[in-house]
Amino acid sequence: MTDGKIGMVKQCVALAEAIGLTPVMKQISVGRPWRWLPAPLWPDPIRALSTKGDILAPPWPDLLIATGRLTVAPSLAVKRHSKGRCMCVQLQNPGAASGQFDLVIAPQHDRLRGDNVLTTLGALHGVTETVLSAAAERFRDSVADMPRPLVAVLLGGPNGAFRFNRRTAERLGDDLAQLARRQGVGLLVTPSRRTPNDVIEVLRERLAGMTARFWNGDGENPYHGYLGLCDAVIVTEDSVNMVTEASGTGKPIYVVALEGSSAKFARFHNAMREAGICRGFDGRLEAWHYEPPNDTARVAAEVRQKLGLATV
Repeated sequence: MTDGKIGMVKQCVALAEAIGLTPVMKQISVGRPWRWLPAPLWPDPIRALSTKGDILAPPWPDLLIATGRLTVAPSLAVKRHSKGRCMCVQLQNPGAASGQFDLVIAPQHDRLRGDNVLTTLGALHGVTETVLSAAAERFRDSVADMPRPLVAVLLGGPNGAFRFNRRTAERLGDDLAQLARRQGVGLLVTPSRRTPNDVIEVLRERLAGMTARFWNGDGENPYHGYLGLCDAVIVTEDSVNMVTEASGTGKPIYVVALEGSSAKFARFHNAMREAGICRGFDGRLEAWHYEPPNDTARVAAEVRQKLGLATV
């Protein structure tokens, strides 16, 4: 259960699939005034849901995986209505007493601790060797003419902590162009839904004449294919999800600094650097290796144990 934000959906689905389940997706919508209020102030969370989204009703599930502030009150309501038979797993810091849930999965940078809290290095994700290999095969021919090393460039966008504007795009474009000239790399650039159009335009201008390929949104998203085929990853610092997903490759990850700051993001990026996974991007490539974190598999094993399912 999520409010539909793609990053949240991906985390929930990744955990469900790692457990070995095919989930029923619930995208909820919450109207005023409830969306502004903390979970304890919702007198009837099930009835507070708007018909613009999915409705929650019996039969109640055996397992509910949810993430996002707006799912906290409905998750606890499902647990109550099921008389405790539904196991409720909440991803990320719920902003409510963690003891109310059967299990809370929180990244280290949230600084949440408790008897029923499992901490992870970053976000849960479904980037596995199997996924990467299959996607790489689908896109291999499309990059056969590109030089090596291949570098996947993952672009995020502005959020509550960071700005991604023309000035930053110009700096990034110049650094990427320098990398292409100095080391002869091929650049595979994939914008996200949050990437401003003017940022993409600036990068196209700065990389004109370089061996760079931009995904324009047509056809299948090459995101996993590029991660599987590349030799290194460059990713903007605004997305915990993208950085963590890139870590599933075991390949060098370079993080692009944006304008802005956040203590939580700083803690995350520091932890990734200390783990030997990421370094800052300064226009040059180096080579190093690390063991991809196995947080999703570890959490899935814990959930299966609590559900009384056999180990996979």
